[in-house]
Amino acid sequence: MKKFFEDFKAFALKGNVMDMAVGVIIGGAFTGIVTSLTENFINPFLFWITGGTGYRLYKWSEITGYGSAFLSSVINFIILAFVLFCMIRAINKAMTMGKKEEEADPTTKQCPYCKADIPIDAVKCMHCTSDVE
Repeated sequence: MKKFFEDFKAFALKGNVMDMAVGVIIGGAFTGIVTSLTENFINPFLFWITGGTGYRLYKWSEITGYGSAFLSSVINFIILAFVLFCMIRAINKAMTMGKKEEEADPTTKQCPYCKADIPIDAVKCMHCTSDVE
């Protein structure tokens, strides 16, 4: 059972799954912005132009109320995006916490005469043509 949970944790915290989850959540929040824009600005404007069933002269207080509803949905989106950013950052930090950074074996060395970088298995410097041990 312990192996099952370890495998699930590795799957759930894999980059592709986290990216997809963030995309779905941000997409849902952005849908709220688009819906608010449509309901609060575009539809009243279209009704006013066409004289449709919702036609009436809007009072200034109603128009500012629509603006505040749209602003509220934009602020909700920004707060949600910030919280997601902080959560993903914390998860990424927790995932790298126990891992050691492995030092790679050097692939070059320095020529003792001209101080140029040369391949580690070179026996002659390609810059000054001196013999290298």
